[in-house]
Amino acid sequence: MGQILHGSATTTHAIRAAIQRSKAPLKDLAAQHGLNQKMVSKWRKRTFVHDALMGPKIVRSTVLTAEEEATVVAFRKHTLLPLDDCLYALQATIPHLTRSSLHRCLQRHGISRLPEVVGDKPAKQPFKAYPIGYFHIDTAEVRTEEGKLYLFVAVDRTSKYAFARLMQKATVATARAFLNDLVMAVPYKIHTVLTDNGIQFADLTKNRSGPTATWRGHPFDRTCRGHGIEHRLTKPNHPWTNGQVERMNRTLKEATVRRYHYETKRQLEDHLGAFLGGYNFVKRLKTLRGLTPYEAICTAWANEPDRFRLDPIHLTSGLNT
Repeated sequence: MGQILHGSATTTHAIRAAIQRSKAPLKDLAAQHGLNQKMVSKWRKRTFVHDALMGPKIVRSTVLTAEEEATVVAFRKHTLLPLDDCLYALQATIPHLTRSSLHRCLQRHGISRLPEVVGDKPAKQPFKAYPIGYFHIDTAEVRTEEGKLYLFVAVDRTSKYAFARLMQKATVATARAFLNDLVMAVPYKIHTVLTDNGIQFADLTKNRSGPTATWRGHPFDRTCRGHGIEHRLTKPNHPWTNGQVERMNRTLKEATVRRYHYETKRQLEDHLGAFLGGYNFVKRLKTLRGLTPYEAICTAWANEPDRFRLDPIHLTSGLNT
């Protein structure tokens, strides 16, 4: 069996065991093995032959207090979030928390690895990189005490900026109005939108090659052309092609109608606006390397100012917004 010794070791397990068994004086053993008498005395007093641990007797953080460490451990066990998501969530209450100190804390408590999910994980393919201004658009049905409403949602593929509006109906007119509102809301030029094949966005598949559709064109397409936007459609019966906005739909529902009861449309609009404000200006995303969507837009503004209509710094959320 191999021996694991530290780099400066002058004895082996066999020599240490021989010292512990011997009754000879320290001076004779030191001369026999070519050691210092203090070294011989140290190993004679020990009951083991492996190297002793030289670290602190009680392992603790030099960055976190005991209360902060307990907070980190409880948060991780309760949420089961990945390392970076835990870091972004906890830094609001523990500003001096770093990624390395968080990782060491989780390692000390044996929770640095999340439990494996049963079943094979499908291989993930990264989205194709596009410049800022590629929006995924979709609709979802929500309800208040007043009745049914339609939630139009748009998400930028690059900056992850999210925009939403509540409409009474999901028609061509409301889809065009939503696109106009989106163009006015974002400070940069939108070059592409991706939607599903709903009738508010496109003609029925069976009618698209007909003379009427060819000559007239869909009203949503005409609005896109008016803004210089390319309109793309997902493959029929393949909703996962528009997965980014589908996931945002679920996030908005889980934060609003699935958790709270709303008497009026105004109540839902106010809560939805507050949530989107927090998401766009506060929530840091792993896919953006720890930036918020607004910070990602400002970074794009610094790198590619020609793609912008307005200076995004003027859109900072504040008292007058």
